[in-house]
Amino acid sequence: MGQQEKVSTSLAGAVSEEISASLAAIDAELAHRYPGDPGTRQPVHTVYVPGDTFTSGTIRSWGDQALKALDEHAPDAASFAAVLGIPDELAAPVHDRVRAKLEREPVEDLRIDFEDGYGPRPDAEEDLAAARAARLVSEAYGNGTAAPYMGIRMKCMEAAVRDRGIRTTDIFLTGLMQAGGLPDGLVLTLPKVTYPEQVTAFVRLLEAFEQAHGLPSGRLGFEIQIETSQSILAADGTAAVARMIDAAQGRATGLHYGTFDYSACVGVSPAYQAGDHPAADHAKAVMQVAAAGTGVRVCDGSTNVLPVGPTHQVHEAWRLHYGLTRRALARAYYQGWDMHPGHLPTRYAAVYAFYREGLEQAAARLAAYVAKAGGDVMDEPATAKALSGYLLRGIDCGALDTAEVAGLTGLTRADLDAFASPRRGGLTAGPV
Repeated sequence: MGQQEKVSTSLAGAVSEEISASLAAIDAELAHRYPGDPGTRQPVHTVYVPGDTFTSGTIRSWGDQALKALDEHAPDAASFAAVLGIPDELAAPVHDRVRAKLEREPVEDLRIDFEDGYGPRPDAEEDLAAARAARLVSEAYGNGTAAPYMGIRMKCMEAAVRDRGIRTTDIFLTGLMQAGGLPDGLVLTLPKVTYPEQVTAFVRLLEAFEQAHGLPSGRLGFEIQIETSQSILAADGTAAVARMIDAAQGRATGLHYGTFDYSACVGVSPAYQAGDHPAADHAKAVMQVAAAGTGVRVCDGSTNVLPVGPTHQVHEAWRLHYGLTRRALARAYYQGWDMHPGHLPTRYAAVYAFYREGLEQAAARLAAYVAKAGGDVMDEPATAKALSGYLLRGIDCGALDTAEVAGLTGLTRADLDAFASPRRGGLTAGPV
């Protein structure tokens, strides 16, 4: 047996205690500002439907229209894969899962729109539409036909439409309360935020509603829509979006990029307004860095090229949407907007191909990390967290099955949760 090493120190224990005491406020600040991902399910997309056209059958209608588009323009796995360039070995699994998803859960997140998609209306008309939206959402959650997440996008906090936005929010939330309470999947989206003070004002509105109904403080969260250049770079040169997250006082759940409003704001001509424009990449990168570690998710924008018309035209639109979605996923934007039922097949095809093609490698790396087996990649705890998050997102959207992930990794859902959200001790998936 070798000689035992002598361990010596030079500092008194008081030094460590003093340093810890000096950093106590910073420790608390880090825990408060950067709690990490909430460990809940993030939808792969958001669908916007104008407030006057949303009905109890909208979600099923979107699924049926998407299935009809597949039947007409790519009726089998081989033809669908050929259009999108999906590898042969993934053609059937992706195609079959896409069809099953469209039959079972065609929309993961739906926003009833009272902003750009609805436009200015007489007050009495919008009042009735907001009340109707509350009734339909409540009924959908009650009878099991709701999307996992649903809510409204009201008009913004700018002076011209502020009162209208406040009133629509009040009517919608009050209607939900009268119908039985706020559903777990409720989501609110505040558009066209330019100054952090507008976020503060919306927080004040939600606080007042909670107080009026005896709800717990913080029950109502919301997404912040990034549609102006000033929301990325403020007049003083700071990243305004970071200050907006702070102004939300823990209520912000997401940052949603508005492709066309933002592009127009910075002067991009209509023909080049797209999610892969350099201006879009810059804005989303700033959003991503500002949100990192805060628990606020980042959502990509949309394409306005609709898959309609003759088959060759639908195929072109599908290839564009599929490519943009895959590009976003590679850049860690796991959610985007879909503007038409015809976008659903390529949304799910891109998402499912992304997770299925990386399944075996991700599972092997995570299993090796757990077993400390080494391999040709030396992973660290942060990578294990990312690998678990990757597999969990795949399970949540239907790209992967819990059983097949368990078979490849030897890990349960609870194990994956613990790796993905270590600070939270492994929360299970649930509402945002």
